[in-house]
Amino acid sequence: MHRAVVVGCGGISGVWLKAVAERSDVAVAGLVDISPDVARRRAQEHCLAGAVIGDDLRQVIEVCGADIVFDCTPPHARRQVAAVALERGCYLLMEKPLAGTREDARAIVEMAAGSDRMAAVMQNRRYLAPVRAIQRMRASGALGRLTMVAADFFLGAHFGGFREEMAHVLLRDMAVHTFDMARCMSGEDPVEVWCAEWNPPGSWFAHGAAAVAVFRMTGDVVFSYRGNWCAEGYATSWEGQWRCVFERGSVVWDGGETLRCQKVRDGTGLIRMAEDVGIPLPKLPAAGHAGCIFDFLDCISSGHKPETSVDDNIKTVEMVFSAIDARRRKGHCPCEPADAKEGVCQNGRASSLTRTSATT
Repeated sequence: MHRAVVVGCGGISGVWLKAVAERSDVAVAGLVDISPDVARRRAQEHCLAGAVIGDDLRQVIEVCGADIVFDCTPPHARRQVAAVALERGCYLLMEKPLAGTREDARAIVEMAAGSDRMAAVMQNRRYLAPVRAIQRMRASGALGRLTMVAADFFLGAHFGGFREEMAHVLLRDMAVHTFDMARCMSGEDPVEVWCAEWNPPGSWFAHGAAAVAVFRMTGDVVFSYRGNWCAEGYATSWEGQWRCVFERGSVVWDGGETLRCQKVRDGTGLIRMAEDVGIPLPKLPAAGHAGCIFDFLDCISSGHKPETSVDDNIKTVEMVFSAIDARRRKGHCPCEPADAKEGVCQNGRASSLTRTSATT
């Protein structure tokens, strides 16, 4: 039986605790928060009377003998939490994004590479049946090669709190989901990006509530993103609306229950006729947060590398950092490899992304 500590007992931790309660191979043995009273309330809500409560992660790990840390803290705390968890020999699963800065993200990857414990990131959208269905359709080759992925995200989200003061709020806090979904669906990684970001009139956010980005991916795939977090009316789902264009057809997904596929039926005429094609939804053991947590726990048992391991997930958060870089430089720029030094685009030219290894 694994013993876990949840650090950061804000709202999202409830989703994690609910998912963990469904497993018989792990028990929540400790709760950590800068406000112990918040942790106590969370323990009461989830019937964790025996959990050790505190504001010092290292101390709580030692007292309760935990071997897993679930990190639900804000991004700026990720590096510190990772250092303590890995130093204490704990497996680590953290909320998205991997880190709040490129420097912290690379430091976490380096720490994980030097540890014998798994470290991974919560990317709950990967564990949705339509995302997996698109991934499998692409892998099957039934529609030919994938050439383009397009995602739209339009919601008027009135959070209140820290998000309304966050710089680059859409890119940093929400688009990271969409970017990771694009990587999952396409099976490709980012090479370079062009990005425009702005704060629309009437926005209740302090900065960057809207953005448009175009990524050149490996495999000659282009991924386009349009997002606006203060868009009132005709809202998309939280998962966005998607179109994946292949050589011989397209898949569209409304971000909810409607997933459709068409394939070219014949090769004549100005606009070639297409017919509907079934695209079955796979049955997943669990969806969303639970799916990612279950997969992580299963990987601990099997020894397999988690799909969202930090050395791979850094490519997702790099899409965010590079989009912000491109916006600042008013042009396009390379998506930096995990082991690259900080730099700037020279003469408006972009270099290729080098795939990272587990040791970078």
